[in-house]
Amino acid sequence: MAEPSKVIHLRNVGHEIIESDLIQLFQPFGVVSKLMMLRAKNQALLQMQDIPSAVNAMQYYANVQPIIRGRNVYVQFSSHQELMVMDQASQARVDEPNRILLVTIHHMLYPITVEVLHQVFSPHGFVEKIVTFQKSAGFQALIQYQYHESAVSARDALHRRNIYDGCCQLDIQFSNLDELQVNCNNERSRDFTNPSLPSEHKGKSSQSYSDDVHGYSQTGGFPQMGNAAAVAAAFGGSLPAGITGLNDRCTIIVSNLNPDEIDGDKLFNLFSLYGNIVRIKFLRNKPDHALVQMSDGLQAELAVHFLKGAMLFGKCLEVNFSKHASITSGPDTHEYSNSTLNRFHRNASKIYRYCCSPTRMVHVSTLPMDVTEDEVVIHLEEHGRVVNAKLFEMNGKKQALVLFENEEEATEALVCKHASSLGGSIIRISFSQLQSI
Repeated sequence: MAEPSKVIHLRNVGHEIIESDLIQLFQPFGVVSKLMMLRAKNQALLQMQDIPSAVNAMQYYANVQPIIRGRNVYVQFSSHQELMVMDQASQARVDEPNRILLVTIHHMLYPITVEVLHQVFSPHGFVEKIVTFQKSAGFQALIQYQYHESAVSARDALHRRNIYDGCCQLDIQFSNLDELQVNCNNERSRDFTNPSLPSEHKGKSSQSYSDDVHGYSQTGGFPQMGNAAAVAAAFGGSLPAGITGLNDRCTIIVSNLNPDEIDGDKLFNLFSLYGNIVRIKFLRNKPDHALVQMSDGLQAELAVHFLKGAMLFGKCLEVNFSKHASITSGPDTHEYSNSTLNRFHRNASKIYRYCCSPTRMVHVSTLPMDVTEDEVVIHLEEHGRVVNAKLFEMNGKKQALVLFENEEEATEALVCKHASSLGGSIIRISFSQLQSI
């Protein structure tokens, strides 16, 4: 554990969580002096006024799981002793007025096109250009006004507002770009000052915002709508906050792995919680990097959303979408497309219901009928201190809940012991969303 610090590192901070939520969580322990939201990583850094206040907060949340808007938030002391203004250089222009707005849309249950965005933003001034794209932060758009004042008016009026009732929430910041380049007029991009542009173009724009502008398929539909509907049904009728269902990229890049501890099967055990795995490949020149190809874009989006910032073998994982569309078969590639351990075959909608970020509690199934609670604990406790365990029977099958001291230990147990043999049975392990046994 890091030494006590005024600065607290928070993980699993979803896009539905706002600054005031985090401040409210820590205000009972003292004055919150600084807060930095790391949106791309689903993380935040929060600084208390002094170390005793931070220590009191950490001691309290060591025994009480902090939950914000239904999401478990994980806290630890940061390696930073002070949050400096220069640490926020990447966010320095967030509040500096600019005529170009960066818009992120959360909880997006309905399609958002250029026409929809133009209808929402044009009442505040003449909109010159709109570019939409899909990034790890979700579905985003850059909207360029003719005048700075129009952009300021739009941000003040629309930030944190919903386009539709109960969904499609707008998160609006000022962009640091000076001019948008639009190469074609279609449902993904539009230059309202140049209606003669073609509807398609070959090759991508050199600007960074259009690295991946294909949030929609060529026909304008949702490429993963079938699976999105299954996920929405599993979560009570709507997609989890932060999941768009629009991503069409299947390959994920995972970095900051512990190369001395991780291997293909362990990475498979973790990522198979969110979808079926096709291939995994470790990068030869970067041993702490790996590519994971999921069976479809929605499952990849679930994995990125729930695993970004997870702790494994002493490392905080970086999980993002890869620029590669797929992984090529080869001697360095681990093949899993035909693995019987892939979880999403039958009753997929039921399995989606259990998708969540790593927790302290794991659920163990397919246990032998004569197994004992002690045998289950002994099998798992080499990966961390087991706080509590319970063996039970459901539908004639033995199962168990095992509570670890923290989510990192539970994650290690899952990646190492899922699909291992216990009493002659191949056991299955997943995270449980229960808070106690």
